[in-house]
Amino acid sequence: MTIHQLASQRVLRAAVVGAGVFGRHHAAKYLRVPGVTLDAVADPSPDARHYVETHLHVPAIADWRELLGKIDIVSVCSPASTHAAIVRAFLNAGAHVLVEKPIATDLEEAEELIALAAARGLVLTVGHQERFVFAKSGLLDYADAPILVECVREGPWTGRGTDVSVVLDLMIHDLDLVHRLVPSALAEVQAEGRSVCGELTDQVTANLVFENGSEVELVANRAAGTRRRSMRVVYPDGEIEIDFLTRKVTNTTPRKLQKLELGDPLWESVAAFVTAARAGASSLVRPEEACRALETALLIEDSLVPASEILNPEGPLLRRTA
Repeated sequence: MTIHQLASQRVLRAAVVGAGVFGRHHAAKYLRVPGVTLDAVADPSPDARHYVETHLHVPAIADWRELLGKIDIVSVCSPASTHAAIVRAFLNAGAHVLVEKPIATDLEEAEELIALAAARGLVLTVGHQERFVFAKSGLLDYADAPILVECVREGPWTGRGTDVSVVLDLMIHDLDLVHRLVPSALAEVQAEGRSVCGELTDQVTANLVFENGSEVELVANRAAGTRRRSMRVVYPDGEIEIDFLTRKVTNTTPRKLQKLELGDPLWESVAAFVTAARAGASSLVRPEEACRALETALLIEDSLVPASEILNPEGPLLRRTA
């Protein structure tokens, strides 16, 4: 559906729950989508509400419950630990939902949300925006699985997302992509991690082995001195290396890839969500796929020594095999 077709449909009433960094970004995107009115942003913080009203010129309220039954579509950008309860409430109220990752922090709750959305005939999609970048690159067009995948995602401490570990905060992005690249069941998990700035793990390295033989190594660190964001995918006929910060792609395989264009994946995610809500169709990121990434993330967390036992942030990495 083109942007002009979007505008030709009936106006959809939108809202955003959570006015942190990502919530503000979601709100700004809705303001650009034709045929959508952003009715309100909800956040318990007076400062956050003041920012929304002052800079985005959108009504801001303290309690998201006031929006139930009054909107058609909603972005849930609240802390991860609150996702399930908020998404459930809006689905029950008849609203289509785009929830930032992770879909939930509990696998059973995620599965219940998926079943509820299906039963109500509503769109439920998850904010794995990097899928839009990869879809345009062509890397997801090949059916054969790689031999090896290496993912690195590191950045300085921001204090955001600390209600969950770095696995659910950052690594889950790469897990979503890994499951798209490796269409096989998970056979083995090894993981090691360390808490640095809080009670939950801030640095994690995970090694996965799939039943088809593919191996994956993931590094996630939200307390790093510098930013690193890269992926290396090895096939029998060569390898592909991507540096997302410099946008450099090295490809020694015969696979044809498009130039890496980061563009505005959040805008694409929000626009695709609006299109799906209008058509009653699935968005690019299906909730079942987000649930699979969550399942693997929780397996990685289960393979780590509990954060409460990590007493020395400067000590050795702690490791357990699942």
